[in-house]
Amino acid sequence: MRFLNLFKRKRNMDEVQEYLENGAVVIDVRTIAEYEEGHVPGSKNIVLDTIPERVEEIKALGKTFIAVCRSGGRSGQATQFLSDEGLDVINGGPWQMVDQFVD
Repeated sequence: MRFLNLFKRKRNMDEVQEYLENGAVVIDVRTIAEYEEGHVPGSKNIVLDTIPERVEEIKALGKTFIAVCRSGGRSGQATQFLSDEGLDVINGGPWQMVDQFVD
């Protein structure tokens, strides 16, 4: 099972790199305090609980998206919601995993 998890993680990181190369916006769904402790440069901090009321603002960006958080749970929820709203979004998991691909 561990081997399969490593393969899945590698595939996800390849997808993250591809999305970043194509101009995806990173949405960090952690709290403001968590975001201020460290974040992906250029990311947008949109707290998970506020995403439903800000979905039109997010759609207006006209981009693809990578959702991140501390561990991947909240970003997974955001990814599902935004995907259900018709947006092209992937779960980047922990913000540090995406940060390594941003200059």
